[in-house]
Amino acid sequence: MNKIYINLKEVIHDAATYLLEHGEITNTTSWQGKVDDKFSTLEVMNYSFICPISSSIEVLEDQINPNLPWARDHFLERVGGKPTNPGVTYMNWPFYKEERGMKEVGGEEFSHTYQERFWCPPRPGIRYAWGNLSDVIGLLMRDPMTRQAVLPVFFPEDTGAGGEIPRRVPCSLHYCFLVRDKRLNGFYAIRSCDALRHLNDDIYLAARLVLWVLDQLKLRSPEFWGEVSPGFLSTHIYSLHIFQEDLPALKYRLEGRNK
Repeated sequence: MNKIYINLKEVIHDAATYLLEHGEITNTTSWQGKVDDKFSTLEVMNYSFICPISSSIEVLEDQINPNLPWARDHFLERVGGKPTNPGVTYMNWPFYKEERGMKEVGGEEFSHTYQERFWCPPRPGIRYAWGNLSDVIGLLMRDPMTRQAVLPVFFPEDTGAGGEIPRRVPCSLHYCFLVRDKRLNGFYAIRSCDALRHLNDDIYLAARLVLWVLDQLKLRSPEFWGEVSPGFLSTHIYSLHIFQEDLPALKYRLEGRNK
């Protein structure tokens, strides 16, 4: 499914409705690095949408209804320039208590954090040094019309994390930024998205990232970027799902938004 929307409120409603109406029961044996035979979900594959991004953060928050104030605080942590792990905002995530076992066994860190991926320190690669979000902004500064402004979140080390002891790996795969017709568009790929716990926040954080990148570019090069506006957010979710035991909560949320 790939639909063009007027605003992100419709996206959230339609995604949850489509999942409830067309989802298929999928039994998996692992989730977030945990192995269990009870992870039964309702799932749709290849869910995509395109929607304009409002330049107003207040409008975005009203449309998307993310978990506030956590999503707002966590976004600032993500773009804060420090590769912290675990950071501080994770403790305020509404679902954190039920997922306390997600830190590495015997450790105080998570297998990854998004700010750790956004701001990974330089290190040797196969051919070139690793880059980070700062390099993406630098590339857009040098070549505003580039097709190469991609911020990867899923790293090669995640491919090797599925050994005998499964580890958590990022759900987000990458963000891409593309300027056309004086608009900065964002492209967001997610391999796995929980419609109750993550959908609203994931979309909010992606839209905020586009606005943040644009703000950084305007500050550094107002001659070109001062005339650029937010464009579209194009999102592709490989697996949009919900645990069957969470179905009543998702239906309740939908009923509340419909009133």
